[in-house]
Amino acid sequence: MNFLTVLPLAVVMVAGTQFVAAVLLPSADRPRAALLGYLAGVGAVVTAGVTVSWLVTRAVRGFADRAETDVGHLERTAHRIDWAVLVLLAVLAVVVYLRRHRTGTPRWLTILQEAGPGRAARLGAVFVATSPSDDLTMAAVGASVARHDLSWWHLLPFVALTVGQLALPLLALLLAGRRAATALPRIRVWSDRNSWVISEIVIVFYVLVTVLDLLS
Repeated sequence: MNFLTVLPLAVVMVAGTQFVAAVLLPSADRPRAALLGYLAGVGAVVTAGVTVSWLVTRAVRGFADRAETDVGHLERTAHRIDWAVLVLLAVLAVVVYLRRHRTGTPRWLTILQEAGPGRAARLGAVFVATSPSDDLTMAAVGASVARHDLSWWHLLPFVALTVGQLALPLLALLLAGRRAATALPRIRVWSDRNSWVISEIVIVFYVLVTVLDLLS
């Protein structure tokens, strides 16, 4: 495995309401400031979330390695972590499926359209931190990277891709102008209704990657 393998899970991080919020921001009173604040809040929480999972997994693996240096035992420890990741992915798949009918924009999310950068940052941070699917995804990513003895910086492309996807609506508006303003509402509706399918496909892909690790 390399750090590129976890990148598809960034799609799960932003699928649904997270992306809907980003689509709303170009119509905010101060779109650039609000979006930058929102992205900063999301980026901070995602970085913290995957880092905590990475640190906990490394600590658990390090304790197991010190307790027993037998090669077979070390391999079993790695496999246990793989099984833990599989459990997280299975729970994530169930959560995504159960939440598939939660369409529409929450009332409090419309506050972003009138928020300044500070408030947008706080809302973005709270929204990601309290999302069960995001929490499970961050836990799976951090644990998987640590299980393969990859350094902390290997988490950063995942964070960057997560934040980058949320910046796309405003970038499209700046580059395409009125055409983007017309298309964004349709994209918002489609994302709200169908993003769970994309998330499930990505989760299945990563399950297969993890199973291959177990079989190798």
